Amino acid sequence: MTLPKPLQDVVNALSRLPGIGPKTASRLAFYLWRAPEELSVELANALLALKSTTTTCPRCYHIMAVGQEACAICLDMGRQRELLCVVEEPLDVIAIERAGAYRGLYHVLQGVLSPIEGVSPQDLRIAELVRRVETEAIQEVILATNPSMEGEATAMYIKQRLQPFAIKVTRLARGLPVGGDLEYADPNTLLRALMGRQEMGWEG
Repeated sequence: MTLPKPLQDVVNALSRLPGIGPKTASRLAFYLWRAPEELSVELANALLALKSTTTTCPRCYHIMAVGQEACAICLDMGRQRELLCVVEEPLDVIAIERAGAYRGLYHVLQGVLSPIEGVSPQDLRIAELVRRVETEAIQEVILATNPSMEGEATAMYIKQRLQPFAIKVTRLARGLPVGGDLEYADPNTLLRALMGRQEMGWEG
């Protein structure tokens, strides 16, 4: 059966979102079609506002509202500015903040190294990270990339880039399963991983 083009367009658009297959996209599209018009208008306006009123922090590359000098975390002078936690995505910042055990600063890479997908160091915010270590009073960099192959490779690459600097480089420790994502970890697991972080040696 061929769907009317407007409905099929919604299905196609939803199918492009991560974790949503054709069946789920179809169910969502039909739900929106049956729902009151106000819901569709509210959703459409929220999506438009998401792109027009948000941007990335020029310091840490976390999400912030347009027009701000920097994000709320970077502007918070009560945080431990000698600690810098490096994560893959803004969702990881939210997950760590939810755990409530970390009061330092962040640096969001906006992804991980992935030769298969063509993601190189130049595609990430690694050069900006090195520049922050050069210019800010950073004493410890916590590499909190996910415990996946790509996350581990990214952590090792960053460790090598930071080797010339007289700082401590640590890695999240126990509590995180191999192949897991920070955004799905519960607060207690993240708390144990932060508290048990281990220094990364320079040998090899």
